[in-house]
Amino acid sequence: MEKMFKVNKLTGEITLTGQLDYERLKHYQLNVQVSDGGGLINNAHLIIDVIDVNDNTPTIALMSSSDTVAENAIPGTIIAVLKVHDSDSGNNGRVVCSINDDVPFKITSSSNNFYSLQTDALLDREKNPEYNITITATDQGTAPLSKNLTFMLKVTDVNDNMPIFEQTAYEAFLTENNSPGLSILSLWARDADWKQNARVSYVLEESSVNGFSVSLYVSVNSESGVIQAVRSFDYEQIKDFQFCVKAQDGGTPSLSSNVTVKIIIQDQNDNAPQILYPVQTSSSLVAEMVPRSADVGYLVTKVVAVDVDSGQNAWLSYKLQKATDRALFEVGLQNGEIRTVRQVTDKDAVKQKLTVVVEDNGQPSRSATVNVNVVVADSFPEVLSEYPDFTDNKDYNDNLTLYLVLALAVVSFLFISCVVVIISVKIYRWRTFRNFHASNLPVIPYYSPRYADAGGTGTLQHVYNYEVCMTTDSRKSDCTFPSPLNQSVLIMDASSSETLRRAQREKDFLDEPGSPEEHCHCWTATRTSPAASCKCAFIGNTLQNVFYIDRMVAHG
Repeated sequence: MEKMFKVNKLTGEITLTGQLDYERLKHYQLNVQVSDGGGLINNAHLIIDVIDVNDNTPTIALMSSSDTVAENAIPGTIIAVLKVHDSDSGNNGRVVCSINDDVPFKITSSSNNFYSLQTDALLDREKNPEYNITITATDQGTAPLSKNLTFMLKVTDVNDNMPIFEQTAYEAFLTENNSPGLSILSLWARDADWKQNARVSYVLEESSVNGFSVSLYVSVNSESGVIQAVRSFDYEQIKDFQFCVKAQDGGTPSLSSNVTVKIIIQDQNDNAPQILYPVQTSSSLVAEMVPRSADVGYLVTKVVAVDVDSGQNAWLSYKLQKATDRALFEVGLQNGEIRTVRQVTDKDAVKQKLTVVVEDNGQPSRSATVNVNVVVADSFPEVLSEYPDFTDNKDYNDNLTLYLVLALAVVSFLFISCVVVIISVKIYRWRTFRNFHASNLPVIPYYSPRYADAGGTGTLQHVYNYEVCMTTDSRKSDCTFPSPLNQSVLIMDASSSETLRRAQREKDFLDEPGSPEEHCHCWTATRTSPAASCKCAFIGNTLQNVFYIDRMVAHG
């Protein structure tokens, strides 16, 4: 205390001798003793209050913090918690925290001297992968003092960006007859994400080209995006095709995008011209006839050729390579027309042979040749005299035509015969069926053969006789199932006389109740056992149109 204050003994003036510190001691108590020369003493109690001045800078302490934040963090996510302190008093010790304005964060007071750092907007790592955040703590003194705290915050990546191709569509040209494995073009897609989320792989989307899978035509490298030809292409078969390639990243879940690729096949001069006319065959002779009265410019014939290539590779030109008389004929360069150059005279040879070359305009060019036979004659007999083999060819063609006509006539005759037979059979069956249902002819008896098992050597010990009777008018039928005959024979009436009378008598007999007669006659059948039964079909009082469908004998 004595080091801080000093009292003048003569004047009583108290002066400060040390450095005051409000934060260390806010009040001082001094006891001052006053004495006179006579020995009287008096004490005084002095209290000195220290007035605070803003001489302390605020302090900032991180209570908890994170150096990373996900880019999909929602606004209001707490990044750090801070505590500020100022040793001064009053406004000198009242601290306010602030943050720099160029970051999407905010600082809020959670309680006395505690602040929290929070996100204030959505983050995008692709735009700002990290932030330098400066927090400033400032007191409210007359001459305010402040303290800054700076730390770095990194934004972690989230797979929120799909791969983007550098072009919206790709188009490439490929010359036909390429070698398999040839690189056609390279695709490239960029993913704005980071690390695994930005790792792009390329996949060929499944589709069909001319009915076949696109994978039979091209392939794509999954890492580099290079598209290669799987096969050799032919322009005459396929001129262009397109497919889709997908680029997908390695995130979870992965994102992808597609792009369309069109491959255009370019033509190569790989086809020679084809001669359509005149047709060159070894078995026949084609000759053009020029009358001797032909004038200059007479059209003899026209060479027709095509080239399946395209563009200038299909542009054809015609040239006369050889001729029996070059001064007599010429060939149109573009149209292939063969015309006379001069008047035909009697001195000109009858047989003229021209060789025409057809060339395309490709590089290198391809060509085809055709021979044109010309006959200078006024009539067809003159031609035959010059070409004797022409008659042989004509006879051969006539014979072939005759054979074809004969074969056609035979086939036609057989076909018509089959149709007539089928129609006749159908009509016959139809008429038989109609007569069967509409006829009222008298009954024609049917005598079945006799069946016997005299020796008893069969597998069955008894004989059965199955008899089916039907009437066509009444549409009724009755079946007779006689009882087994013990080693007996069913005796059949061999005579056909008196059949209807006997049938009528048997009907009258059967109509009598309780008839003890053991013999029952149904047309020609005789019941030889009392246990056997017999039944006949009658219409009214007479038996009409009764016939047998089947008689069977079964042993058992």
